[in-house]
Amino acid sequence: MSQGMDRRQFLSRVVGGAGAIAVGPELFAQSAESGKPQHSGADYRGPNVIVVRFGGGVRRRETIDPDETYAPFLLHDLAKRGTLYTAMTIAQIEGLATSHGEGTLNILTGKYDKYTDVDNQFLRARFEPKVPTIFEYLRKTYAVPAHQTLIINSEDRTDEEFYTFSNSHTYGVDYRSTVLSLYRYKTYLLREQIAAGMWTGDVLREKQKELAELTQLDHRMTDAQGQGREIAAFWSDWRRDYGDSGFKNPRGDRLLTELAVRAIDRLQPRLMMIHYQDPDYVHWGNLSHYTRGIAIIDEGLKRLVAAVDLTPGYRDNTVFVIVPDCGRDDNRFMSVPCQHHFNSKAAHEVWALLFGPGIAKGVVVDKPVDQTMIAATVGRLMGFEATAAEGDVLQEAFA
Repeated sequence: MSQGMDRRQFLSRVVGGAGAIAVGPELFAQSAESGKPQHSGADYRGPNVIVVRFGGGVRRRETIDPDETYAPFLLHDLAKRGTLYTAMTIAQIEGLATSHGEGTLNILTGKYDKYTDVDNQFLRARFEPKVPTIFEYLRKTYAVPAHQTLIINSEDRTDEEFYTFSNSHTYGVDYRSTVLSLYRYKTYLLREQIAAGMWTGDVLREKQKELAELTQLDHRMTDAQGQGREIAAFWSDWRRDYGDSGFKNPRGDRLLTELAVRAIDRLQPRLMMIHYQDPDYVHWGNLSHYTRGIAIIDEGLKRLVAAVDLTPGYRDNTVFVIVPDCGRDDNRFMSVPCQHHFNSKAAHEVWALLFGPGIAKGVVVDKPVDQTMIAATVGRLMGFEATAAEGDVLQEAFA
């Protein structure tokens, strides 16, 4: 490697240049992390945990208010199976944003921080946490392979693809999680098509350029050489069922539900986080985009719970933790309803629902609790201590 070329530039040239057609899909699969843990931790024997980011920012009114809800399955069915915290908040800290990436990292790390894009690009959210994520804690404590620690991410929030590990020197990339998303499928598909010799000449060069541009979105270059055998097999099945066009598979949050249900069947994740976000389409200016997004997530929850209840190894052995990334304000005079960017009180007001084995049933907790308590609570469920988390465990949830 030349002294004037950094690692990111070098890897992007390898992926985008002639090297991309010199190796086959099997070599790409082998060269990535194969899913074997990087340590000799004990076997994990605790419950599976599915963290659902009820994302895109939602208010309590349209979710947990019985008179206004657009999530009836969540409120009337799932709440009976577990513990509902109606007064969870995001702390009021100067400079702390109430937005999607920040809320996601609050949940993943249990610590508030002020984040900036890695290259200080406007409206970008490529954030890097300074303390470990719940995935890193789990993988360092137990012999859980990477492909069984999953983030299911939206095609509209590529920046959040890369919240898979922290900059903590004692955790980090060796304990990262894996991501399923359309972005990951597109990079897999292009590699497969190039390796199969589908194009030549100018078309091939254009496809190599497209692959290089996709790969450069990953500012950490963790998937520069493929996604591992298990994930490659997952995408091979996806391609068989949905093809190459992108017109047959579900889109939006329905896509995330489909990916998650298939992951339960094919990858058996022990810890999975789903980044739902359709309610954020309210930025188009129509309140119905927001309420319909809530209903779509509610439908997704119904399908996820059904899949868990029908799957050996998941039935009676899976805890759901459902929490919004942020709230939304209540200013009806704004051109775009339900904003969350102006540090309003309602943007800091969220909630959480936990249910599954070992979780108290039919309990409603209305005392104030904090969003950073989610990480510590997941640690209690799975048998690790989230040492950098600022919040305590949600004690009332434990039967």
